[in-house]
Amino acid sequence: MIENKYGQITGGWLEGCTQLTSPNCEDRPANCGVDLVVVHNISLPPGEFGGPHIIDLFLNRLDPSVHPYFQDIAHLKVSSHFLIRRSGEVIQFVSTKQAAWHAGVSSWQGREKCNEFSIGIELEGTDTHLYTDAQYARLEELIVKCGDAHPSLALDAIVGHSDIAPGRKTDPGESFDWYELQARLNLDSLPCC
Repeated sequence: MIENKYGQITGGWLEGCTQLTSPNCEDRPANCGVDLVVVHNISLPPGEFGGPHIIDLFLNRLDPSVHPYFQDIAHLKVSSHFLIRRSGEVIQFVSTKQAAWHAGVSSWQGREKCNEFSIGIELEGTDTHLYTDAQYARLEELIVKCGDAHPSLALDAIVGHSDIAPGRKTDPGESFDWYELQARLNLDSLPCC
């Protein structure tokens, strides 16, 4: 069990974390609950950690002149509910009551448009960099708190972006330890494992 760093999720927002509201979201469809957590990774520029660039991307203010890679992505309208930095710091961009634009073209158990019924959690990292203990601790904390706030979310309904968009996405990648998360949550299995 971890020491909780943040408060509960109230009105869709995690108490005690940095909250930066992204415009890249929409209301969930009527009568659509939260049924899934999708784990992602992100680093901007690729393979570099820290800095403001992930925040800038999610807030539609990424400057394409800062790095050649940004020229290809600065126009994208994307977001996630949460970002977990390498240090374990959590930043929230979208209320868990709304649909963040994190999954893209996706399908889970025959249901398309995963954004409509999922919570997206970005880990600052890459497919090949090991994630930090602090990130696993915060991920565990967030999943538990999301389940508390959204009773329709089963504790073991956790997948990677690659599971809902196979062939298109690879994150969180081979460096993500699903068994570590499974053990932290005291689960027998996860859909991805």
